[in-house]
Amino acid sequence: MYQQIKRLARKNPSIKNLYRKLVRADITERKFMELEEKVIYKYIYDLEQRVAALEEKSGVESTTPKLLESTDDPLPTLENPVSQVATAGQLQSPIFKDWCQRLGLPNYPNRKTWEFVYICRVLELNGMIKPGKKGVGFGVGKDPMVAYFAKNGVDVLATDLDINIAKQKGWVHTNQFSKSLDDLNENGITSDKNLRNHVKLRSVDMNSIPDDIEGYDFTWSACAFEHLGSIDKGLEFVKNSLKCLKPGGIAVHTTEFNASSDQNTLTSGPTVLFRKKDLELLGEELRNIGLSIETTFNLGDQNFDQFHDISPYSDYSHLKLKLNEFITTSIGLTVRKIQ
Repeated sequence: MYQQIKRLARKNPSIKNLYRKLVRADITERKFMELEEKVIYKYIYDLEQRVAALEEKSGVESTTPKLLESTDDPLPTLENPVSQVATAGQLQSPIFKDWCQRLGLPNYPNRKTWEFVYICRVLELNGMIKPGKKGVGFGVGKDPMVAYFAKNGVDVLATDLDINIAKQKGWVHTNQFSKSLDDLNENGITSDKNLRNHVKLRSVDMNSIPDDIEGYDFTWSACAFEHLGSIDKGLEFVKNSLKCLKPGGIAVHTTEFNASSDQNTLTSGPTVLFRKKDLELLGEELRNIGLSIETTFNLGDQNFDQFHDISPYSDYSHLKLKLNEFITTSIGLTVRKIQ
C-alpha cells in the first residue's frame, strides 16, 4: 500500500499531499511494518479507503478489482481447520505464532507462512506428526516442514522437479529449489543425522506421479499445483495425489484462490488461479468416490481481509495481492481417504 501511494503521488496532487504528510510524520515503510499488528491492519485499510476516495474525486480511473461477495460460510480458524482461505484472524491467532516458532519462521502476517502453518496444523490434529508415520511432499522447494516432520520421527519422501527442468523454470535461480537434503534444513530445525535417517529426496513430475509412490499416511504440497500449466492439470494432481495414500490417510495442499471472480481467471500458464466453482466441482467429484472434504469460502471479517498488495509485493504484510486483473490469496485443501 505504501508503494501504491508513492506511485500515485507522481500523477495526482491530492495523493502527493497525502504522501508528503506520511513523510513529514516519519511514517516510513519500515516504521509502517514495525507498527503493532492490529494497528497495521486498520492503518492499511484506512489508507486504502482514502486513496480510493481521492481517485474518485480526482477522476482517476480505478483499476482495483473487488472481492467476491461475502458468503454465509463459517469463519475459518486454525482451531478447527477445514478446507479454507487464509484470513487475518488466523494470522493473529496464538496457534499461528506457535507454529512460526516451531518452523523457525518470522511471525509476519504473511499468507505463504500461513500455508506452512495450515498444513502442519491439519496434520497435527490428525495425529500424523509422530514416529512411525510416513509422508510424501510434492514440489517441496526449501520447505521447512520436511525438517520438522523428520525431527518428530516421520519418514518423509520429499519430491521436486528434476534439477534441469527446475533451472529452466527459474526455481533454482530464485532459491526455491533444494539441490540436496541440506537445503531442506536451512533453519536448523533438526540434526543432520536425523534428517538423513528420515528423509529421502526424489525427482518427481507432479503431472505424472509414479505408481510406486503409495501406502503413505499423508501427502502435502505448498503453493505448487497452481504451477502445473492449467486449472485442469492442477485439479488432476490433487486427485492423483490421493492414490499415494493408505486407507485413513490425508492429503493437505495449498494453492492460489481467485478472491475477486468466480467467472474469469487465469486458466493456463506459469500460474493459474482456482475459482470457487473449480474447487466446489473438485469437492463434489471427491465425495462421489467416497472421499471426505469440508469447505468454507469465507474471506474473513477484518479490515486487513479487505486489503490487497500490489507489485512490488511486501515480504512482511502479505495476505492478498493483485495479479493481472485479479485478487488472489491462499487456500488450503484437506481431503481424507476414508477407511
